Amino acid sequence: RMHFLSFFKTLIGKQIIVELKNDLALQGTLHSVDQYLNIKLNDMKVIDPTKYPHLNAVKNCFIRGSVVRYVQLPAKDVDTQLLQDSTRRALKSGEKLR
Repeated sequence: RMHFLSFFKTLIGKQIIVELKNDLALQGTLHSVDQYLNIKLNDMKVIDPTKYPHLNAVKNCFIRGSVVRYVQLPAKDVDTQLLQDSTRRALKSGEKLR
């Protein structure tokens, strides 16, 4: 059974882009993620540095899960077959997907 947390943990050490609800987009290396999908990024950079120049000096950050709009994942690192199989098993067992 694979849940989103365990899925995200397989991406630790990979480059991701996190778009926040305030339209700020950050790219960095996923350092950690917790059960609330709070995210810690290392080697972070702002996708639009001209719009957010005050963040250019920030290299590591903690992002509260409740402010995340999207997370863009590297396609080559996503095992879609594993996700599909996990979803099918959950639906067959009557488990609610979150």
